Amino acid sequence: MKNRHGVKHGRPEEYRGPLTLAEAAAGMNAALRNAQLLLADAKLLLNAERYPTATALAALSIEESGKVSILRGLVLETTPDGLRKQWGRYRDHRSKNGAWIMPDLVAKGARLLHELSEVVNRDGEHTAILNTVKQIGFYTDCYTKGYWSEPEKVIEVGLARSVVQIAEIMAAKETVTEREIELWVEFLGPVWRTPEMPFALLRWATAMHTEGLSTISPGRYAQFVFGEVTAADRSSEPPEA
Repeated sequence: MKNRHGVKHGRPEEYRGPLTLAEAAAGMNAALRNAQLLLADAKLLLNAERYPTATALAALSIEESGKVSILRGLVLETTPDGLRKQWGRYRDHRSKNGAWIMPDLVAKGARLLHELSEVVNRDGEHTAILNTVKQIGFYTDCYTKGYWSEPEKVIEVGLARSVVQIAEIMAAKETVTEREIELWVEFLGPVWRTPEMPFALLRWATAMHTEGLSTISPGRYAQFVFGEVTAADRSSEPPEA
């Protein structure tokens, strides 16, 4: 039996169906607002030299920011199985924290979309690392016989500052509008999970720039997706459909 808040057996019932464009945008903005709140708390703890909890909260902030890209994929799903899998990703910790390695990849020279592909690998080692860091920042545990891990003894200032900085990068996003999601569905929906997606991404970015929803020029976006581009690609005119 549920109460008036939709709580069943002491836990809110999880929704797993389709979302309207307005609902998806609202979910993205809610995640970003919460990411920024968690980040603010992490900074307070960092300044107070409470490094383990600062690190753990920053990891939670990263996960909240990671929900945005998952919701973008969810609005393109049209089958019950596709929706089920995408909601599974939304509620799976490791699926949401992959982007935390992006600054490291960029520092190593990654500049193009395909060079950042490891970000979306849910089973990559980097997703397990951040999930572990989050756990050891909150809890004691036994990892080898007779050795007890305590957050205060494991998480040091360098790691705390690094994770907080990454959370700050990821949480620094503008408000998502319903029109942005409408354009996303218009351009990406017909080619979802096909080799044509990079071209659709460029058409979406061009429309976003044309309507004043993005400050990234089509030329810069084309360079990010495809690498070296021609002068025509760098123009502000939308590419042909």
